[in-house]
Amino acid sequence: MALDGFSDRTLSRQAMKAELLDAETELKLAYAWRDQRDEEALHRLITAYMRLAISMATKFRRYGAPMNDLIQEASLGLMKAADKFDPDRGVRFSTYAVWWIKASIQDHVMRNWSMVRTGTTSSQKSLFFNLRRVQARLEREASARGETLDRHQLRERIASEVGVSMSDVEMMEGRLAGTDFSLNATQSADDDGREWIESLEDDSAQAEERVARAHDLATLRGWLRAAMAGLNEREQFIVRERKLRDDPRTLESLGQELGLSKERVRQLEAAAFGKMRKSLEAQSPEVHDFFV
Repeated sequence: MALDGFSDRTLSRQAMKAELLDAETELKLAYAWRDQRDEEALHRLITAYMRLAISMATKFRRYGAPMNDLIQEASLGLMKAADKFDPDRGVRFSTYAVWWIKASIQDHVMRNWSMVRTGTTSSQKSLFFNLRRVQARLEREASARGETLDRHQLRERIASEVGVSMSDVEMMEGRLAGTDFSLNATQSADDDGREWIESLEDDSAQAEERVARAHDLATLRGWLRAAMAGLNEREQFIVRERKLRDDPRTLESLGQELGLSKERVRQLEAAAFGKMRKSLEAQSPEVHDFFV
């Protein structure tokens, strides 16, 4: 779907008219592109999921980038996903494409943000897209407890929540510093002008996303069960006691029960995890993405 010369409204209308693919048709198109490099199949696959790309692009409007640019980046991510998608993995293309679309849009926003023009670390990227949201939630929770957080305490909690250092939080606050305005302010001087809050995109999961997510989680559970089945009885016991209990047991207590040293239990645990990792990676190299 070419983007040059089209407004975002035109592209949205075109995307909404595109066909909806069922799982069987999607799989046939994916095989046709992977095995035969069938460009018509690729075009149908991309066109059918262009509405997903546009929907994700709209969620990044608040960062100030032109909507047409966001859609352009989203479509590039969608095309990368189609080119790298492996239909043998048992995962729906829509779920796989989400990761590529989001990454493409985020990279574009980071490159063009007025205060962030150089390369950034993964922690800075996480902060850039989550700082305001996490800060607002922490302040809201503290207020509900009747607690008042000073700037230092708030930064400490943000750092702990996002998993970064205090210095990263302070640096990103400086980059994002700017004049704020009320979301209840009207967009025009008219008395009946629409408030800015009315233009915010609902970022809750849509029905299609929830169904696809449920399908992929079921697939992952099957892979995990198969990985566990590949362990011997003692390895399964150690994994269950160490990782699947609400109150995980210590290496020392397991060693006493099994008549082994703590170090030997640790070695068996590491070996079991190594076997499980190989089993999961044999199913899909991208399987770790679904646990993030």
